[in-house]
Amino acid sequence: MSEEETTAGAKEQSAVVDSTLLERVQQFQEREGAVVGLTAIVVALFPWIFARAPFISDFLQGYQSLATLILIWGIFAIGFDLLLGYTGLLSFGHAAFWGGAAYAAGVIAKNVSGDPIVMVLSGTVFAILLAWVLGFLSLRRGGIYFSILTLAFAQMFYFMAASPLAFLTGGENGLTGVDVGSLFGMIHLEADLPSVLGTLLGTGLYAFVGVFFVGAVALAYRILNSPYGMVFRAIRENEQRAEFVGLNVWRYKLMAFIISGAFAGVAGSLFTIHGSYVPLQSLFWTESGDIVVMTVLGGAGSMFGPVLGAALYLYIENIVSTIQALTIPFTGIVLVNDFGYYWHLLLGIVFVAVVWIVPDGLWGMLRKVRDIVVEFIGGMR
Repeated sequence: MSEEETTAGAKEQSAVVDSTLLERVQQFQEREGAVVGLTAIVVALFPWIFARAPFISDFLQGYQSLATLILIWGIFAIGFDLLLGYTGLLSFGHAAFWGGAAYAAGVIAKNVSGDPIVMVLSGTVFAILLAWVLGFLSLRRGGIYFSILTLAFAQMFYFMAASPLAFLTGGENGLTGVDVGSLFGMIHLEADLPSVLGTLLGTGLYAFVGVFFVGAVALAYRILNSPYGMVFRAIRENEQRAEFVGLNVWRYKLMAFIISGAFAGVAGSLFTIHGSYVPLQSLFWTESGDIVVMTVLGGAGSMFGPVLGAALYLYIENIVSTIQALTIPFTGIVLVNDFGYYWHLLLGIVFVAVVWIVPDGLWGMLRKVRDIVVEFIGGMR
């Protein structure tokens, strides 16, 4: 056998190995149990790595409350991506569901029951009903008109909460005095969990939010891999063709809007439980803008991309913004004073760089790294 034939055979064998590895990875991603199980493992390890692990947590400067907040916004981002990334509908009014559910949960806690389960259920039901009404009105128009309508409705709720409904919402001061009760009357969410659970998860609140996060991933995965998810993708790719094959596109778009609102409702309710307070800002249009940035930054149209986007956004907002001065390591030379003051500028630079270099977002970047690693492993074999 000649040298050329040997080289060609080696390349062909390497390509087969690469293909086999990629197929195994894809098969793993298609298994719902494997995806949900791996998500649960990551959720269990995340607060320890982020806030308590030696060296790593010191470098990241993370803390328990921020880990919980990342999961809450992650639920919001997953639901929003069902609408934007998979159905192709850009809403600028999701603050109405996030903030509306937060207020609903807070009002219920102050006047009816502070049980965390009751708060989440009440906030989610409110968000679902609100999404049905706003979706019914907004989806009569498409494109930019739909986006502007959702923004207008959300701002309307913001101004209603600021003044006419101030007796209920607290006006510009927000809803204060929210007393979150014990879970099932026994478990105090703010308390640390015992033994190993406390080392890994930290507080009962993180465990409570983590259960909802894993449930959100499981539900989103089931929806996206069902006929409903296929219809959502068909609408995103070509709405007219979807109509031509007999699908009631408007009804499916409304359902996508309601499902997305439900995810936002769960997240908004958990946000109230997390802070025991509802700021008026939660209804402002910037909250809607934040979730759009998180989703696009992480990678719209991917399950976990928006979660990565939310994590990076919140990390820059809460950790990087506290940095007093940017110095050159091991030299003490100060490059920028009050570095944290410019965190919005840094976030903008990161967003532009990611969208420009990797249009698929952070998740697309990880996929490219995965393909390079698989190709490298195949070459070694």
